[in-house]
Amino acid sequence: MKNAPLLFLFGLLSSFLFPDLRTFSAETQALPDTVDRIKPAIVAVGTYQKTRRPPGIFRGTGFVVGNGLYVATNFHVLPDKIDIDKREYVAVFAGKGEVTDIREATKVAEDLDHDLAVLRITGSPLPALSLGDSSRVREGESYAFTGFPIGMVLGLHSATHRGTISAITPIAIPQISAQQLEKKVLARLTAPYDVFQLDATAYPGNSGSPLYDPATGQVVGILNKVFVQSTKESAIEKPSGISYAIPVNHLRELLKKSGIDR
Repeated sequence: MKNAPLLFLFGLLSSFLFPDLRTFSAETQALPDTVDRIKPAIVAVGTYQKTRRPPGIFRGTGFVVGNGLYVATNFHVLPDKIDIDKREYVAVFAGKGEVTDIREATKVAEDLDHDLAVLRITGSPLPALSLGDSSRVREGESYAFTGFPIGMVLGLHSATHRGTISAITPIAIPQISAQQLEKKVLARLTAPYDVFQLDATAYPGNSGSPLYDPATGQVVGILNKVFVQSTKESAIEKPSGISYAIPVNHLRELLKKSGIDR
């Protein structure tokens, strides 16, 4: 084959001139296997009331951590109030499609500064995700996140997106409600912390989704919010393509402080 030496030389030069292409290709090939592996640990978080129609309502996404009986999510995903008289409760929805495993959940830890919450679920342990080191994340790296982007519209069928870390930038904690603009909250606004900005399309239901390494599945962040151009509805109709994730090291600290096995 006459062109074989030239093809070999081109391949050799490419491996030296464009090493990132090899890494990107390897991550792309690994992602489908990683998604299959981590999906059982991705859950929907919401509320359940047997007499309501529909009885279950998704409010966001969460993922299983620790010994399989804990779920990490955003604090703002949790409801402000629960109708105890009508036997409503915070619920975690595991499984896939019509095969739904509904678990009652209780909040056992929270970090309002970083919009994080940890729930303990009833029943037997679920597969858990491992947590990476978010201090090692670099701008330009590619990651994936899996969750329930538009709530119950898709049912219990999670979706996976991938994106690049566009920037590691300081940002103030988003307000949970206008009524909580107190002195402590205002103080936090003057001391923002670093978050990961992603060039990926996420939706309100993605709040709490794990941001993970496509090759290993290790979690490096928690999807927290999307850049909304005008209204919440426009985030679904006209997504900005800009999302933010909280570094997972804040979750690691919360689990450690709460005595929860990671």
